[in-house]
Amino acid sequence: MKTDTHPRHEHRMQAVDHLTSPVEGEVVWSPVKSLWFTTHLLIAVVGGWLTVGVDELVVFGALTVYTLCAGHTVGLHRLLIHRSLVVPRWLEYGLVHLGTVVGMGGPLAMIYQHDIRDWAQRHPRSHDFFTDQGPLWRDWLWQMHARMNLRYPPRFTVEPWVVNDPVYVWMQRTWMLQQLPWALVLYWLGGWSWIVWGISVRIVASLTGHWFIGWLAHHKGQRDWHLEGHAVQGYNLPHLGLLTMGEGWHNNHHAWPESARLGLRHEQHDPGWWFIRLLMACGLAREVQTPATLPQGRAERHALPHTRKARASACFMF
Repeated sequence: MKTDTHPRHEHRMQAVDHLTSPVEGEVVWSPVKSLWFTTHLLIAVVGGWLTVGVDELVVFGALTVYTLCAGHTVGLHRLLIHRSLVVPRWLEYGLVHLGTVVGMGGPLAMIYQHDIRDWAQRHPRSHDFFTDQGPLWRDWLWQMHARMNLRYPPRFTVEPWVVNDPVYVWMQRTWMLQQLPWALVLYWLGGWSWIVWGISVRIVASLTGHWFIGWLAHHKGQRDWHLEGHAVQGYNLPHLGLLTMGEGWHNNHHAWPESARLGLRHEQHDPGWWFIRLLMACGLAREVQTPATLPQGRAERHALPHTRKARASACFMF
């Protein structure tokens, strides 16, 4: 029988000794991260202003939704990081590639970035870098341009079948270059303006939106669950369910991190879950985890009583 003693979402981070801590450390400039974002920001601001049009907006919107839904929330987050479903390997590679094209980093780096934050947040105290606390402007600078160097970091171990997979190793090494095939197709179909909007504007919007939703979801919203002893609580953002591809149901995700379904009630719209349901209907997804199939005995998880206000506000989602 499964237990929650060592859930899959945090087993990659292990304490080295009694000094291991998510509190002590230094926020430092990350040249690669900063220059990557700044370059695309400049292209987006200057090129986007000069080339904006209806076609460009359609291309931007379609690719942003496609890569964030199929790629980031399903391919990288729910599939590769949390293993909340199983798909054929060729499809997994395709979905993770789409998640890499979002522009946040390669698959191995994304596993580390996600798991170090989760590990830190599950302690009674954690550095603000991991919990999205503090001023909005400072958190934006940190997340777009910096990295955290912990003084006593945990040991990070990725599953051998991931870290030794030649496709994932290649994706990690070439994660920036994976924009090129898409750029060539965009140029062939619509010229430079489509590259500006389909690559740079999309990357800037995706990275900024991902950070901002995370900041909001760790500050204020609705909660159905309380996680005792955690440095930060996740909150559900009912008006942003559709826009975030389901990632806005962050309180649900904190409570059930291995669930493939983030919107747990019928009024909690979750496009990522809808996409997974489509894969299931096509026979392409199996072993799909939901709260009904996951272990129930997680000691720090406590259900909160539903309030009339919480139920009513959820009805006004997009």
